[in-house]
Amino acid sequence: MIEVKELSKKYKGVEVVNIPQLSIPKGESFGLVGNNGAGKTTFFRMILDLVRPTSGSVDSKAVNVAKSEDWKNYTGSFLDESFLIDYLTPDEYFEFLASLHGYSTGDLKEFLNRFEELFNDEITGKKKYIRDLSKGNQKKVGIAAALMGNPEVILLDEPFANLDPTTQIRLKNILKEWKETHQLTMLISSHDLNHVTEVCERIVLLEKGQIKQDIHTSESTLKDLEEYFAAY
Repeated sequence: MIEVKELSKKYKGVEVVNIPQLSIPKGESFGLVGNNGAGKTTFFRMILDLVRPTSGSVDSKAVNVAKSEDWKNYTGSFLDESFLIDYLTPDEYFEFLASLHGYSTGDLKEFLNRFEELFNDEITGKKKYIRDLSKGNQKKVGIAAALMGNPEVILLDEPFANLDPTTQIRLKNILKEWKETHQLTMLISSHDLNHVTEVCERIVLLEKGQIKQDIHTSESTLKDLEEYFAAY
Protein backbone atom coordinates (compact mmCIF):
# COMPACT_ATOMS: atom_id res chain seq x y z
CA MET A 1 0.00 0.00 0.00
CA ILE A 2 2.69 2.51 1.07
CA GLU A 3 6.32 2.14 0.05
CA VAL A 4 9.14 4.35 1.30
CA LYS A 5 12.40 4.38 -0.64
CA GLU A 6 15.62 6.13 0.39
CA LEU A 7 13.59 8.84 2.13
CA SER A 8 15.41 11.69 3.82
CA LYS A 9 14.64 15.21 4.95
CA LYS A 10 17.12 17.86 6.00
CA TYR A 11 16.50 21.26 7.55
CA LYS A 12 19.44 23.68 7.35
CA GLY A 13 21.79 20.77 6.79
CA VAL A 14 20.47 18.76 9.73
CA GLU A 15 18.94 15.40 8.80
CA VAL A 16 15.65 14.85 10.63
CA VAL A 17 14.44 11.77 8.72
CA ASN A 18 16.48 9.00 7.12
CA ILE A 19 14.48 5.89 6.20
CA PRO A 20 16.12 3.76 3.48
CA GLN A 21 13.15 1.41 3.08
CA LEU A 22 9.77 0.83 4.68
CA SER A 23 6.72 -1.05 3.44
CA ILE A 24 3.24 -0.75 4.96
CA PRO A 25 0.86 -3.32 3.45
CA LYS A 26 -2.84 -2.85 2.90
CA GLY A 27 -4.95 -3.37 6.00
CA GLU A 28 -2.12 -3.02 8.51
CA SER A 29 -2.43 -0.99 11.70
CA PHE A 30 0.95 0.74 11.94
CA GLY A 31 2.13 2.57 15.04
CA LEU A 32 4.96 5.11 15.04
CA VAL A 33 6.61 5.95 18.36
CA GLY A 34 9.55 8.07 19.44
CA ASN A 35 10.54 11.00 21.60
CA ASN A 36 10.00 14.62 20.61
CA GLY A 37 12.18 15.48 17.62
CA ALA A 38 12.35 11.88 16.41
CA GLY A 39 10.89 12.86 13.02
CA LYS A 40 7.46 11.28 13.36
CA THR A 41 5.37 14.25 12.24
CA THR A 42 7.81 15.14 9.46
CA PHE A 43 7.54 11.58 8.18
CA PHE A 44 3.74 11.72 8.17
CA ARG A 45 3.83 15.09 6.41
CA MET A 46 5.98 13.60 3.65
CA ILE A 47 3.51 10.74 3.21
CA LEU A 48 0.79 13.39 2.74
CA ASP A 49 2.98 15.51 0.42
CA LEU A 50 2.80 18.44 2.85
CA VAL A 51 6.59 18.40 3.07
CA ARG A 52 8.79 17.45 0.13
CA PRO A 53 11.67 15.09 0.94
CA THR A 54 15.26 16.14 0.40
CA SER A 55 15.74 12.80 -1.35
CA GLY A 56 13.85 9.60 -1.96
CA SER A 57 10.13 9.03 -2.36
CA VAL A 58 6.87 7.86 -0.85
CA ASP A 59 4.62 5.73 -3.06
CA SER A 60 0.95 5.02 -2.37
CA LYS A 61 -0.45 2.20 -4.48
CA ALA A 62 2.80 2.30 -6.48
CA VAL A 63 2.40 5.99 -7.37
CA ASN A 64 4.69 8.73 -6.06
CA VAL A 65 2.55 11.01 -3.85
CA ALA A 66 4.54 14.04 -5.02
CA LYS A 67 3.70 13.38 -8.67
CA SER A 68 -0.01 12.54 -8.48
CA GLU A 69 -3.01 13.53 -6.39
CA ASP A 70 -4.91 10.27 -6.91
CA TRP A 71 -3.97 9.10 -3.41
CA LYS A 72 -6.02 11.95 -1.90
CA ASN A 73 -9.22 10.23 -3.04
CA TYR A 74 -8.69 7.30 -0.68
CA THR A 75 -6.62 8.85 2.13
CA GLY A 76 -7.94 10.46 5.32
CA SER A 77 -5.77 12.32 7.80
CA PHE A 78 -5.73 14.50 10.87
CA LEU A 79 -2.38 15.75 12.13
CA ASP A 80 -3.35 18.96 13.91
CA GLU A 81 -5.94 21.74 14.14
CA SER A 82 -4.72 23.35 10.90
CA PHE A 83 -6.58 20.56 9.06
CA LEU A 84 -9.91 22.02 10.25
CA ILE A 85 -11.92 24.98 8.95
CA ASP A 86 -12.10 26.66 12.31
CA TYR A 87 -14.53 29.46 11.46
CA LEU A 88 -17.29 26.89 10.90
CA THR A 89 -19.30 25.07 13.53
CA PRO A 90 -18.79 21.28 13.60
CA ASP A 91 -22.21 20.83 11.93
CA GLU A 92 -21.27 23.23 9.13
CA TYR A 93 -17.91 21.54 8.71
CA PHE A 94 -19.39 18.05 8.51
CA GLU A 95 -22.06 19.26 6.05
CA PHE A 96 -19.35 20.78 3.86
CA LEU A 97 -17.32 17.56 3.85
CA ALA A 98 -20.46 15.50 3.25
CA SER A 99 -21.13 17.52 0.09
CA LEU A 100 -17.61 16.73 -1.16
CA HIS A 101 -18.13 13.01 -0.55
CA GLY A 102 -21.60 12.94 -2.10
CA TYR A 103 -23.36 12.14 1.16
CA SER A 104 -27.08 12.70 1.43
CA THR A 105 -28.54 14.18 4.61
CA GLY A 106 -29.40 10.66 5.70
CA ASP A 107 -25.90 9.40 4.94
CA LEU A 108 -24.38 12.13 7.08
CA LYS A 109 -26.74 11.45 9.96
CA GLU A 110 -25.94 7.74 9.83
CA PHE A 111 -22.21 8.49 9.72
CA LEU A 112 -22.29 10.89 12.68
CA ASN A 113 -24.39 8.46 14.73
CA ARG A 114 -21.35 6.18 14.83
CA PHE A 115 -19.50 8.84 16.82
CA GLU A 116 -22.28 9.62 19.29
CA GLU A 117 -20.42 8.20 22.29
CA LEU A 118 -17.12 9.78 21.26
CA PHE A 119 -18.76 13.19 20.81
CA ASN A 120 -20.46 12.89 24.21
CA ASP A 121 -23.05 15.55 23.33
CA GLU A 122 -20.28 18.17 23.01
CA ILE A 123 -19.83 18.46 19.24
CA THR A 124 -22.94 18.46 17.06
CA GLY A 125 -26.07 20.53 17.58
CA LYS A 126 -24.12 23.34 19.22
CA LYS A 127 -23.64 26.93 18.09
CA LYS A 128 -19.93 26.94 18.82
CA TYR A 129 -17.24 27.54 16.21
CA ILE A 130 -14.54 24.89 15.89
CA ARG A 131 -11.91 27.43 16.94
CA ASP A 132 -13.72 27.88 20.27
CA LEU A 133 -13.79 24.17 21.10
CA SER A 134 -11.29 22.59 23.49
CA LYS A 135 -8.25 20.88 21.97
CA GLY A 136 -9.81 17.52 22.77
CA ASN A 137 -13.09 18.35 21.07
CA GLN A 138 -11.28 19.76 18.04
CA LYS A 139 -9.49 16.41 17.85
CA LYS A 140 -12.81 14.54 17.92
CA VAL A 141 -14.03 16.64 14.97
CA GLY A 142 -10.81 16.07 13.04
CA ILE A 143 -10.72 12.32 13.53
CA ALA A 144 -14.37 11.88 12.55
CA ALA A 145 -13.80 14.06 9.49
CA ALA A 146 -10.78 11.99 8.49
CA LEU A 147 -12.93 8.85 8.45
CA MET A 148 -15.63 10.39 6.27
CA GLY A 149 -15.82 8.93 2.80
CA ASN A 150 -14.59 5.49 3.98
CA PRO A 151 -10.88 6.04 3.20
CA GLU A 152 -8.59 3.10 2.52
CA VAL A 153 -5.74 4.77 4.42
CA ILE A 154 -5.82 7.03 7.45
CA LEU A 155 -3.00 8.91 9.21
CA LEU A 156 -3.48 10.24 12.74
CA ASP A 157 -0.83 12.16 14.69
CA GLU A 158 -1.21 11.89 18.49
CA PRO A 159 -4.92 10.96 18.36
CA PHE A 160 -5.08 10.22 22.11
CA ALA A 161 -3.54 13.49 23.31
CA ASN A 162 -5.87 16.01 25.03
CA LEU A 163 -8.59 13.36 25.46
CA ASP A 164 -9.89 12.24 28.84
CA PRO A 165 -9.50 8.53 29.75
CA THR A 166 -13.09 7.61 28.85
CA THR A 167 -12.79 9.24 25.43
CA GLN A 168 -9.44 7.55 24.81
CA ILE A 169 -11.06 4.16 25.39
CA ARG A 170 -13.97 5.03 23.11
CA LEU A 171 -11.58 6.19 20.40
CA LYS A 172 -9.56 2.98 20.63
CA ASN A 173 -12.74 0.96 20.14
CA ILE A 174 -13.77 3.06 17.13
CA LEU A 175 -10.36 2.67 15.47
CA LYS A 176 -10.27 -1.08 16.06
CA GLU A 177 -13.81 -1.54 14.76
CA TRP A 178 -13.24 0.68 11.73
CA LYS A 179 -10.07 -1.16 10.77
CA GLU A 180 -11.81 -4.53 10.90
CA THR A 181 -15.02 -3.56 9.11
CA HIS A 182 -13.39 -1.37 6.43
CA GLN A 183 -10.02 -3.18 6.00
CA LEU A 184 -8.46 0.17 6.83
CA THR A 185 -4.72 0.78 6.56
CA MET A 186 -4.09 2.83 9.68
CA LEU A 187 -0.98 4.85 10.55
CA ILE A 188 -0.87 6.27 14.07
CA SER A 189 1.88 8.35 15.64
CA SER A 190 1.69 8.52 19.41
CA HIS A 191 3.60 9.17 22.61
CA ASP A 192 1.12 6.96 24.44
CA LEU A 193 2.79 3.55 24.36
CA ASN A 194 -0.09 1.80 26.08
CA HIS A 195 -2.76 2.91 23.61
CA VAL A 196 -0.68 2.54 20.46
CA THR A 197 0.36 -1.02 21.34
CA GLU A 198 -3.30 -1.91 21.95
CA VAL A 199 -4.48 -0.49 18.63
CA CYS A 200 -1.57 -1.29 16.30
CA GLU A 201 -0.34 -4.71 15.21
CA ARG A 202 3.04 -3.31 14.19
CA ILE A 203 5.23 -0.72 15.92
CA VAL A 204 8.11 1.23 14.38
CA LEU A 205 10.36 3.16 16.76
CA LEU A 206 12.06 6.26 15.37
CA GLU A 207 15.11 7.85 16.95
CA LYS A 208 16.62 10.96 15.36
CA GLY A 209 14.80 10.15 12.14
CA GLN A 210 16.03 6.59 11.86
CA ILE A 211 14.22 3.30 12.44
CA LYS A 212 15.60 1.63 15.54
CA GLN A 213 12.98 -1.07 15.96
CA ASP A 214 10.32 -2.56 13.69
CA ILE A 215 8.30 -5.14 15.58
CA HIS A 216 5.00 -6.96 15.43
CA THR A 217 3.00 -6.29 18.58
CA SER A 218 3.00 -9.03 21.19
CA GLU A 219 2.31 -9.35 24.91
CA SER A 220 5.85 -8.09 25.67
CA THR A 221 5.87 -5.11 23.30
CA LEU A 222 4.69 -2.50 25.80
CA LYS A 223 7.23 -3.62 28.41
CA ASP A 224 10.02 -3.72 25.81
CA LEU A 225 9.24 -0.19 24.62
CA GLU A 226 9.02 1.15 28.19
CA GLU A 227 12.44 -0.35 28.94
CA TYR A 228 13.88 1.18 25.78
CA PHE A 229 12.68 4.68 26.59
CA ALA A 230 13.59 4.36 30.28
CA ALA A 231 17.18 3.71 29.24
CA TYR A 232 17.23 6.41 26.55
